[in-house]
Amino acid sequence: MMQSSAVFSLSPSLPLLKPRRLSLRRSVTTSSSSNLHDLNISPNVVSIPSLSRRSWCLSSSDSPLRPWSGLPSLSPAPDTNRFKTAATAVPESAEEGDKSGKLTKMLELGLLFAFWYLFNIYFNIYNKQVLKALHAPMTLTLVQFAVGSVLITFMWALNLYKRPKITGAQLAAILPLAVVHTLGNLFTNMSLGKVSVSFTHTIKAMEPFFSVVLSAMFLGEVPTPWVIGSIIPIVGGVALASITEVSFNWAGFLSAMASNLTNQSRNVLSKKVMVKTDEAQEPLDNITLFSIITLMSLFLMAPVTFFSEGIKFTPSYIQSAGLNVQQIYTKSLIAALCFHAYQQVSYMILARVSPVTHSVGNCVKRVVVIVSSVIFFKTPVSPVNAFGTGIALAGVFLYSRVKRIKPKPKTV
Repeated sequence: MMQSSAVFSLSPSLPLLKPRRLSLRRSVTTSSSSNLHDLNISPNVVSIPSLSRRSWCLSSSDSPLRPWSGLPSLSPAPDTNRFKTAATAVPESAEEGDKSGKLTKMLELGLLFAFWYLFNIYFNIYNKQVLKALHAPMTLTLVQFAVGSVLITFMWALNLYKRPKITGAQLAAILPLAVVHTLGNLFTNMSLGKVSVSFTHTIKAMEPFFSVVLSAMFLGEVPTPWVIGSIIPIVGGVALASITEVSFNWAGFLSAMASNLTNQSRNVLSKKVMVKTDEAQEPLDNITLFSIITLMSLFLMAPVTFFSEGIKFTPSYIQSAGLNVQQIYTKSLIAALCFHAYQQVSYMILARVSPVTHSVGNCVKRVVVIVSSVIFFKTPVSPVNAFGTGIALAGVFLYSRVKRIKPKPKTV
């Protein structure tokens, strides 16, 4: 104990030092020793009577005293080049991180577009094969809604996607959307059962025309001259393709036109009838809204199918029609899975890009589906028919680009 008190009495002017053995031994460098002599400090004992009371941290290593210790610098000025290099290295690493992040997002978006097109191709091919063999568009539409409902139920049950809390008022607001969604898919299947896939999708290129007409009638949206100019080649191209279509019949043509009308009515209704939510309730996203519409479409379609077509999807009925049960079931299941998958992926893409980009992608998707179906089914296409289809699709692309152009406000 006597030795301990002797040690601390060497620096009585530092009362804030913690009771630990701190001293500068002779391991101090030559430059540090010279600086200590300049300050009249002995290299063996540290005594600083002239400085006010502070909190000190003396280092016993060869490194200089820390800048916040209150002492003057005991070593030459540090090399600032090292800090300059480190400062310039941070932005470079940040830029590299941003570039890699953007590249990852681009690859992810590219894969989503690829799956969107691929699911569409498979849906149209297998759906057409089943409709050609089994003339029951209502039954097949019901099967597609049923498979989608099962997938949605599993997603919600396994917490793969958050299950929403729906009120009665919301269901009442969604019901009109479900009705036109059901009719739109039914009319599409009816058209695919009557005419070729390429011709059905050529007629469905008329969707912008119905969108403009319905928006002007029910929403009061006056189209710009650019939009009207883009509609003209769409109507002309579809008319030219219809005149020269080998598989043309009025049932298939009118069914595809009715599909355009109902699908665009759904878009107008989604703007006209807003789904209101309470403040404590989260709003419905597109995927959740599509899932609820699919479930409601199943319940809407089931009684209509049973009363109109009866039960035509049993093994006994398929066998009595001279068809292979396994092939019909397999192709119907693949078509239903692709039908649900491509719509889910479409909403995922819409959440990542602007509506204009999505519209352009949808136009390209229609071209891909038409070309792939012509190749797969070996559909005869005349030069005039191909020219008319090309004009219509070019008009759709032009429409997707100019529909966002707003007219300049009139100056007084």
